Amino acid sequence: MARRTLTAMFCASVIASSAGAAPVSVPLWPNSAHIGNPRAKGPEQTGKGKSLVGGRPWTQISNVSQPSLTIYPAQGQPTGATVVVLPGGGYRVLAMDLEGTEVCDWLTPRGITCVVLKCRVPASGPWWNPDCNCRENPKVWMALQDAQRALRLLRQGAETYGIDPNRIGVLGFSAGGHLAAAVSTRTEAVYAPVDSADAQSLRPDFAVVLYPGHLWHEPDLTLEPDIRVTPGTPPTFLLHAEDDPVDDVRHSLVYEAALKKAGIPVEMHLYARGGHAFGLRPTGLPISEWPQRVEIWLARIGVIGTQTPK
Repeated sequence: MARRTLTAMFCASVIASSAGAAPVSVPLWPNSAHIGNPRAKGPEQTGKGKSLVGGRPWTQISNVSQPSLTIYPAQGQPTGATVVVLPGGGYRVLAMDLEGTEVCDWLTPRGITCVVLKCRVPASGPWWNPDCNCRENPKVWMALQDAQRALRLLRQGAETYGIDPNRIGVLGFSAGGHLAAAVSTRTEAVYAPVDSADAQSLRPDFAVVLYPGHLWHEPDLTLEPDIRVTPGTPPTFLLHAEDDPVDDVRHSLVYEAALKKAGIPVEMHLYARGGHAFGLRPTGLPISEWPQRVEIWLARIGVIGTQTPK
């Protein structure tokens, strides 16, 4: 049987999932696309993280060479808004539940379509290579290619999915927060077009950037030169704990300063305590209230609080 096009598969999958509100995973690229392979050491694997978060284990995926989207349809009264979730993991692994699917558990009951991006790893963005114990910046940011492609696919099928193509944003944690900043600030595609979806806009309409890394250019208090804020960068929400032992709070501080200098609407929440990689799991600290702060912000900038476009 002839293979259906990626777009047709995507549309059919979403129509089917909307009826039963079940998540559906679809490939990000067609078979004809010649995408690069990450520096994987074997086949894709699923395992558990080394530490507990909120008293529970978390799931990580490594060696991802076949990126995909998992779409969680909005429940109840759809708002038309969509959030593409970018899990963290240092561009080495992906924290797929802690910083991925658990976000959808929060968003979909609020009428927001949630899409989890499983992007290529490892070495698909600026990362700390354990083999050399050094920081590397790969020539090709495969994760950024995947994020741009995800936004374009969603916009191409917006009418079918029941979403507003002008209210598609990104939400990322840690390395995923860096990816959210990268896809927000790149005005050009970082890959050659592969089909008609690549005629769509690759810019998110809003961005939520949570405890990001790889933004602060040490030792000066300046932004990494690879992140180039422009007047087209979308409104951004930033969150960081001042005691974060992994990604210094200065990563958020320099990004906020650059956004303000460019006149981009930005809201930043800093907390004295919170650490790193807490996701949405309760910590007993005020920082755990961040989802409510995001909801208020999304309403303030007009992303939610309106009806699905006809």
